[in-house]
Amino acid sequence: MPSSPSLFHVAIVGGGPAGLMAAEVLSSAGVRVTVYDAMPSVGRKFLLAGVGGMNITHSEPRADFLGRYREREAEMTALLAGFDADRLRDWVHGLGVETFVGSSGKVFPREMKAAPLLRAWLARLRGAGVQFRVRHRWLGWDAQGALRFATPDGDLLVRHDAVLLALGGGSWKKLGSDGSWLPVLAERGVDVRPLLPANCGFDCNWSAHFADKYAGQPLKSVTLEFTDPAGNTVRKTGECVISSYGVEGNLIYAFSAPIRDSLLANGSATVYLDLLPQKSAEQVAAEVMHPRGSRSLSSHLQSRLNLKGVRAGLLRECLSKEAFNDMASLAAGIKRLPLTVHATRPIDEAISTAGGVRFEAMDGRLMLKTLPGVFCAGEMLDWEAPTGGYLLTACLASGRAAGLGMLDWLELREG
Repeated sequence: MPSSPSLFHVAIVGGGPAGLMAAEVLSSAGVRVTVYDAMPSVGRKFLLAGVGGMNITHSEPRADFLGRYREREAEMTALLAGFDADRLRDWVHGLGVETFVGSSGKVFPREMKAAPLLRAWLARLRGAGVQFRVRHRWLGWDAQGALRFATPDGDLLVRHDAVLLALGGGSWKKLGSDGSWLPVLAERGVDVRPLLPANCGFDCNWSAHFADKYAGQPLKSVTLEFTDPAGNTVRKTGECVISSYGVEGNLIYAFSAPIRDSLLANGSATVYLDLLPQKSAEQVAAEVMHPRGSRSLSSHLQSRLNLKGVRAGLLRECLSKEAFNDMASLAAGIKRLPLTVHATRPIDEAISTAGGVRFEAMDGRLMLKTLPGVFCAGEMLDWEAPTGGYLLTACLASGRAAGLGMLDWLELREG
């Protein structure tokens, strides 16, 4: 950096993890930083993610970790090279927050809360001179290139030496991520992809009886199988939830991207549930075929397989009457029950979004090729990942990379 980096003043639009990480990189180099956020306080979605347990990253092997980013694995590998899961944990420890690895491999703060981490982080940023301007909603640029903000006191125009846009995706707009930036950038010639729901639930055509009886019921320890449009079949065991409209929960979120893509290509998608993954197909068939005497079929399934409640309800809902009453077909359905989904839930219900600013629209510093001095980071970039710490890790890593990119660009300008 030049001898007087404090002569530079940069704007960061968006006070989520990516924006705050870039602010840390820049302020630690002596650059003056102002963070603008539309909400009354910064980090609101970060705090929401901590409700019920703050999952900050994942401890799985690096190759598996990087593979979670699907078609953007190469781009995310480059970003995570400078700030991977181990470095993230070291950074959290540097804020005075201890972490531990859970039984699933997910990494959590010792207290399982996001608020202590955010408080310590903001205190460090303020101590480094970072200024925060809340209730400042970004509206784009004026004709002379000044940033436009809507504030409680009216519209505001400001100029900075460089700008980072870290505005989030399009989900949870009540927390500030509404995707309104996408047409603004598109009008400026930035190559963007439409935003799509990620880590989302799906609609099923439940009967009124089934929806009324089982909405809110969890399906624990079931295995989901899905074949994506490219012909790749994946099986995973976990937990999901039956809702009044369809299905949701961690097991569904893990498959949401390929299911969504199949819906876009074909209009519907079918997943297969193994309702009793702890038993083999032969064991299930033997129990179903066992003579039941005068007992009802429902009582027989409960007695022989402990198949009852929502699992038994799903069998009746998803199998035809003929299949349900044919013992061979019933046994096959227990091990591979077809469940058809018809649509994703609305984008604002999704945990995260796919789409956004394409990596091809930026240079290696995450600066927009059509808008010199404007950088992008976080969920507004065109990548997606499942839950499990991958989202937060990528947001922090991209914020760090953008901050370093801004420093590099500012140094070149000074030179």
